[in-house]
Amino acid sequence: MHKGRVVAAIVPCHNEAGFVGDVLAAMPRVIDHIIVVDDASTDATFDEAERVALHDSRVRVVRNEKNLGVGGAVVAGYRLILESMPDVEVIFKIDGDGQMPLERVPDLLDAIVEEGFDYAKGNRFLMGKELGSMPGSRLFGNFVTTFLTKFSSGYWNIFDVQNGFTALSRGVLERLDLSRIHRGYFFENDMLVHLNAISARVKDVPIPAIYGDEVSGVNIVSVGFTFPRLLIGRYWWRLYRKYMLYNLSPVAVFMLLGTILFGFGAIFSTYLWVRSSVSASPTPTGTIMIALVSVILGFQLILQSVVLDIQESDRLR
Repeated sequence: MHKGRVVAAIVPCHNEAGFVGDVLAAMPRVIDHIIVVDDASTDATFDEAERVALHDSRVRVVRNEKNLGVGGAVVAGYRLILESMPDVEVIFKIDGDGQMPLERVPDLLDAIVEEGFDYAKGNRFLMGKELGSMPGSRLFGNFVTTFLTKFSSGYWNIFDVQNGFTALSRGVLERLDLSRIHRGYFFENDMLVHLNAISARVKDVPIPAIYGDEVSGVNIVSVGFTFPRLLIGRYWWRLYRKYMLYNLSPVAVFMLLGTILFGFGAIFSTYLWVRSSVSASPTPTGTIMIALVSVILGFQLILQSVVLDIQESDRLR
């Protein structure tokens, strides 16, 4: 318990034998319940967690019969807490690979309990001294996915979006539609999108980067192809849900009209260029202006929509 609040931690695991036991043993005493979700591991992860549970009454181990992905394992833990643990008020998500600095648990708790945020997450980029331990490929990938997720989620003040060291209040968890959240490695990004759709307040908490002998299950090529597509789709879903369905806002109007105008101008400009090249005849100035004005006006409307979205992000801070 932390300052009168009952705290639970969900530990999703897939083939984390050799790590999960140490993670569970190091769990701070402020955590009252520990739900280990073994996501159909093929090694001794389940047995290792069960051995810890024999000596620590806080630990409860559940097992997925088939692999659901990290998001699916966490959602299974969220549902278990909502259905059978009515006293839990703050819920952590802590990976079973030993990469998360558990001594920072109180910092995330204070963001929710004392500062009133709905969701707190770790940010390794706020700890510059330790950041050098992050592999270069992960550093580059994090920059790219962070920028795209800022645009998609609307949390322009948030960084290190792939960080899975998170905590959220029960109140905001009850408002989330867990059935829509992505079940794979896109889970952390998708959580931010869904949190912004309900105007939840999110805070970054500085944590050090920790890397050891763990093996990442992320396929860089697959992520490179799937994340941009998913983030674009989630952006339009959030725009509809937040700025059209509940409150018709200029953010949605400007983005929709801007996209139509910019798309029309770009396509029409390409058509005029091809036609002029094939026929070897000049395009009338007035026709060129139609395409040019459409592109410029469309871009300005898109830019204004983004600016208004950034202002909304600042308001949620």
